[in-house]
Amino acid sequence: MESTRILLEAHEIPTHWYNIAADLPVPLAPPLLADGSVAQPEQLGVIFPPAIVEQEMSTERWIEIPHEVRDIFRLWRPAPLVRAVRLENALGTPAKIFFKYEGISPAGSHKPNSAVPQAYYNREAGIRRLTTETGAGQWGASLALAGQMFGLEVRVYMVKVSYEQKPYRRMMMQTWGAEVFSSPSSLTECGRKILAEMPDTPGSLGIAISEAVEEAAGRADTNYALGSVLNHVVVHQSIIGLEAKKQLEKIGLYPDMVIAPCGGGSSFGGIAFPFLGDKAAGDKRAANLRAIAVEPSSCPSLTRGRYTYDFGDASGFTPMMKMFTLGHDFVPAGIHAGGLRYHGASQLVSQLYQSGLIEAVAVPQLATFDAGVQFARLEGIIPAPESCHAIRVAVDEALRCKETGEEKVILFNLTGHGHFDMSSFERYFAGALEDYEYPAEEVEKSLAKLPKFG
Repeated sequence: MESTRILLEAHEIPTHWYNIAADLPVPLAPPLLADGSVAQPEQLGVIFPPAIVEQEMSTERWIEIPHEVRDIFRLWRPAPLVRAVRLENALGTPAKIFFKYEGISPAGSHKPNSAVPQAYYNREAGIRRLTTETGAGQWGASLALAGQMFGLEVRVYMVKVSYEQKPYRRMMMQTWGAEVFSSPSSLTECGRKILAEMPDTPGSLGIAISEAVEEAAGRADTNYALGSVLNHVVVHQSIIGLEAKKQLEKIGLYPDMVIAPCGGGSSFGGIAFPFLGDKAAGDKRAANLRAIAVEPSSCPSLTRGRYTYDFGDASGFTPMMKMFTLGHDFVPAGIHAGGLRYHGASQLVSQLYQSGLIEAVAVPQLATFDAGVQFARLEGIIPAPESCHAIRVAVDEALRCKETGEEKVILFNLTGHGHFDMSSFERYFAGALEDYEYPAEEVEKSLAKLPKFG
């Protein structure tokens, strides 16, 4: 093929998001309150605007994207689909490797795909302020950007280890007008309690979520915005897979496997779910489709977690969701893929994994950086540490095709660039990065504290 890039025109940006909840083999288990009762829409409405609550509980297959949101998307969407020809040649594989490049957004990742609609729906509901958490800083930066576009104040609780490791992402948020605090902080009751109990904690997404939810629940002018895990976030991210489908159709191809990093699950669901929707509809092209979620071996919620109800945050402020979890007070190691350091996985991703409809694999940190550096030297893009997880498995699958001679089509989600993660690459080149596999006894200790009810 002459070009390695498959582009869409601006008018080809999808007009609707895809909601896989409409095509699940069995309905999702409902969110529960701490006493075991089913959470009602009005209870979620304490921290979310009506449109988001509706999307969170929706089983409609297609949800219209507001015109004002699509207009902002045109700043960077449609995102390119790129064939990694140089990588293919270096590997000597008969496979065709494609990646959907989300790093062209102003924030440098896929996260604005949900930040922009969430800010829009909150403004429409009369909200003035948003609180949120962030791990690697990609979500915090994206919400800061979206808040600026819709005239909303934004306060970000950034996981302490990432706050220290990734100062430039913090500065991006501040440039776009957000307040940023290291989490756990002294600003919330939850933060003060955890600091008293564990003054040297590296923090976690669960802790940062607790702080953001606590503040939002205590102010009438403030709502909370989440960057992954919840159904509405995964729905918003489906724009990735919908565009990729159109792009592959232009050259008459369909993927044999779809691969993405998986922390909370939004980037994986975003690229994989539209193709899994084809499979659910009986599309013969998708009959043997493999969808592979890639997580770090230091935070293996799918591969080593338990499928049960758990809180989405460390302090139990949020409703409980049925998901694969390592326990809500699980504090993972301070790996550099901060966006994947979450104790649980999306309900949607979890149910599909439990049903055997998707695969999951956990990979060690050094192997992901090996693949990320190889990719950067061949394709020119320095990937975010989270994206390196997908690259690792894409390379492994391409090498497997080399052994078998199969001409598979491999599609992976390159969720963002690593321009603000260079300290992690510095440590990699200095030999200072280590693999870390979470001890089984620590996982069991955390799982022993799962909520008990009924």
